[in-house]
Amino acid sequence: MTRATVPQLRNPGRTAAASAPVRLPMAYVLPLRAADDRDLDELTGYLRDLRRWVDVVVVDSSPPDPFARHATAWRDLVRHVPPDPALRGRNGKVLGVLTGVALARHEHVVIADDDVRYDLPALRAVHELLDRVDLVRPQNHFDPLPWHTWWDTGRTLLNRALGGDWPGTLAVRRSTFLAMGGYDPDVLFENLELHRTVRAYGGSTAAPAWLYVRRLPPTTAHFLGQRVRQAYDETARPGWLLAALAVLPAAAVALAARRPGLLLRAGLVTVAVAELGRRRAGGARVFPAHTTLAAPVWLLERGVCAWLAVGRRLRGGVPYAGHRLRVAAHPTRTLRRRMPRRRPDELTLWVHAER
Repeated sequence: MTRATVPQLRNPGRTAAASAPVRLPMAYVLPLRAADDRDLDELTGYLRDLRRWVDVVVVDSSPPDPFARHATAWRDLVRHVPPDPALRGRNGKVLGVLTGVALARHEHVVIADDDVRYDLPALRAVHELLDRVDLVRPQNHFDPLPWHTWWDTGRTLLNRALGGDWPGTLAVRRSTFLAMGGYDPDVLFENLELHRTVRAYGGSTAAPAWLYVRRLPPTTAHFLGQRVRQAYDETARPGWLLAALAVLPAAAVALAARRPGLLLRAGLVTVAVAELGRRRAGGARVFPAHTTLAAPVWLLERGVCAWLAVGRRLRGGVPYAGHRLRVAAHPTRTLRRRMPRRRPDELTLWVHAER
């Protein structure tokens, strides 16, 4: 493999969709932790669709009562298992991924949060991309679009214009995942950590901006509770963090100089950049035009939350599922130094070892 990123690929699913078989030689890993069964019927319906197309592994770290109800609802539907008790780490989602990928029966593996909703064309496209690269990063879009996901779509559009968004799903080659030893289960920004680990191993990646995968909106309470945590993710990307930290001082200078027109122009530039992201790779068909207006609102929010995130960093990290996580994601150079150097038949997940 080469350390190369394949940022733009033509959509192979568009040309092969008609002739491809419905059942794909793929595994779908869903790491799950649910405090209640409010959305159980909807999720069960989605899993029923998925099993027609791919093998499904649900790695469930829910409390005992929800776990038992899931086991009853999904009996003979999917493989439903708890996380491997031999694994150690503070990020339960990563432990679920490590467990699920190890259990997968296929080389191509989709990893997705419980609010991600693939359709068959998207799965076909991912499957064909994984014939060419080691990791695929699709593009999520919210549907439906209540006010808080409208707000968060401003972030998505800016990210699309400035290098690519980070979704709630990735897809990997199982052989590459196991050969590199999995990834660190003690980080907050786990998708970035997995991406960087693949690159550190020498794998290739693709971020097809045209590969749209639907995502369900979170509750308003969950959205509000994630604002500082998501800003903390940027401690793994110092340039992005510094840009966010500059927002409030720049606004304060413009106001102190009694030049509100500067703020208006900055807002218009932000909307224009978001519009570039919305139009990229046919995005206008899934991102409504009015979502570009959310970009300045989100940018101001991130400017505030970035300073709060720095405060969390100085206090030792972000609370997460009963733990405190200090590291959002490791630099690629650090991961390259930690990469295991073993023959494939001797490989084990490095998180099994004493740490």
